[in-house]
Amino acid sequence: MSERSSSRGTVTAERRAETDGRRRRARMRGNQRVTSRRNERASVRRSQRASDRGKLSLRQRIKRDRVMLLLVLPGFLYFVVFHYVPLTGYVIAFKDYQPYLGYADSPWAGIANFQAAFAEPAFWSALVNTLEIAGIQLVFFFPVPIGLALLLNSVLSSKLRRFVQSVVYLPHFIGWVVIVSIFQQILGGAGVLPNLMDDAGMPSYDMMTDPGAFPWLLALQLIWKDAGWGTIIFLAALLTIDKQQYEAAAIDGAGSWRRLWHVTLPGIVPVVILLLILNLGQILTVGFEQIVLQRDAVGPDSGEVLDTYVYYHGIKGGDWGVSAAVGLVKAVIGTALVLGANKVAHFFGQDGIYRGADR
Repeated sequence: MSERSSSRGTVTAERRAETDGRRRRARMRGNQRVTSRRNERASVRRSQRASDRGKLSLRQRIKRDRVMLLLVLPGFLYFVVFHYVPLTGYVIAFKDYQPYLGYADSPWAGIANFQAAFAEPAFWSALVNTLEIAGIQLVFFFPVPIGLALLLNSVLSSKLRRFVQSVVYLPHFIGWVVIVSIFQQILGGAGVLPNLMDDAGMPSYDMMTDPGAFPWLLALQLIWKDAGWGTIIFLAALLTIDKQQYEAAAIDGAGSWRRLWHVTLPGIVPVVILLLILNLGQILTVGFEQIVLQRDAVGPDSGEVLDTYVYYHGIKGGDWGVSAAVGLVKAVIGTALVLGANKVAHFFGQDGIYRGADR
């Protein structure tokens, strides 16, 4: 009897344990269902809140973002007053503009100003000089700040890096009058370099008055003045690269050159493309002050660019309509280059200066 009772007790205990297990599993499944339902309800509420935010009226959005709008307001007003409002002045490109008559009373000329500009050989000479100077500056000046930023980023001593940065930034704050004078004292006919060449028995060379060397002289001056200043953006871009990528590349056996090629350069490619597109928009603006100070030394045939053409024909010559037409052509070409280059950047998977609707 004792053996039967013990066996019955064992079976009863096993059944109770099995029943308790079933109950626990049922409770767990029930809790999982409740949790999933709660998550679904929470996601629905989040989506509803997001849709409600999207349905806010303009007044509600302005009230919500009033602090950010106040911060943006000074910059917005600057562009409106100094960039967008002056665009209305391009109307004189289609008029026989007389300053004493004003915009409204000057007679319409249609496209006669454009025809006059395109028929003038001086315009095409200025356009060719502008493209030549801009191409040389784009090829030889644009990579210099990138290389200088990479060199500064590789300097281990922070004190030495800050000292070098201060030295290379300094020329940016020097005016073009001073810089042209410095180059005149070094490369001019009575400068240091021609005198050294005379002392060495070599024929002296005046680079400041050589028409063929004028575009290269401008690029050299621009590199000396603004290469250090251009490194600021690239140094900031280098700081955004995750240091763990360098550590992972070093663990994989990548040397310094491979880390530069596979980690550093891909990290700054978006910034490089952005600045390249913006420079393309300014390709027909090659520096008025720098060139007008040296134009007479090489002559109009080599030193005339579109900016100086507008200055001498418009402000000094009084041919306002033709000058405005040339300025409008510059603006249209610059805008087309920016938009076209941005589309090319989207084609290669980059954001460019703005993202497309499908990105």
